[in-house]
Amino acid sequence: MSVWLPSAPCTPGACVERTGSVTAVPRAVLRLTAMAVLVLTGIALAPFGWGWRRLGGRLPAGLVGRWCRAVVRAAGVRVRITGAAVPRGGLLLVANHISWLDIPLLAAVRPARMLAKSEVRGWPVAGALAARAGALFIERDRLRALPGTVARIAQALRDGDAVVAFPEGSTWCGRGRGRFHRAVFQAALDAGVPVQPVRLHYRRTDGTASTIPAFVGEDTLAASVWRVVTAHGLTAEVDIRPAIPAGALPDRRLLADTADRATAGVPAVASGAIWDEPPFLMRHTPYAPTRCAATDP
Repeated sequence: MSVWLPSAPCTPGACVERTGSVTAVPRAVLRLTAMAVLVLTGIALAPFGWGWRRLGGRLPAGLVGRWCRAVVRAAGVRVRITGAAVPRGGLLLVANHISWLDIPLLAAVRPARMLAKSEVRGWPVAGALAARAGALFIERDRLRALPGTVARIAQALRDGDAVVAFPEGSTWCGRGRGRFHRAVFQAALDAGVPVQPVRLHYRRTDGTASTIPAFVGEDTLAASVWRVVTAHGLTAEVDIRPAIPAGALPDRRLLADTADRATAGVPAVASGAIWDEPPFLMRHTPYAPTRCAATDP
């Protein structure tokens, strides 16, 4: 157990809605076929760069973003992206974590190198795509690896790359959420780059929250994908919150807490590049993440 390896109380049995019917199977097969074609195309194009200088990339960021949105749409999920502009150059993107869909959704905001657990490298198809697209793999069960991992992330940020991280360290079902852990924010401080908070949410057609896309607990990737492709009327909402400018906050604790508030929808910023809420207010009014209602005693 380490700071990279927190756990969430969410489980498929307690939290995740069931989907699927005989009539949904043909549609689900078509969706899976479309996703497979898009993902295999992505694997073929990944060595050409996905827009990173490190890989000698020549693919426009807009093309990568459209491909990512197309993957999510192929799964039958509508995409709604709103909010602030995303800075260029080195940037740490952080978001709450619910689903495997979070990854292409954040890449649609800005093509980025993913911070992923080392187990992802062994996943069929997805692991190959992540590796060829420049993912930064971490060994979450080795505390001694933490300083080296932070240094690798900071170097990628200094090189002008965007890096995506999920500081909760675990997926939640969407009814509740965990606290952002601080380690990854040290890389942004060391590299002197902004932090871009992004809030992810999944809804049904009637506007209520949905846990169908959640990938939690002992759930398998195949089971989670099948729930999504057999569902109807899902919308993924991507809310890009104002970026936290480099140097605006003095330490990783305040940086993590402020990004946490932003992704939870707690007001913490005003317009422009100046943060209106002074650090001492955050020290005296700590933010408490919501718990998963389905598993509360």
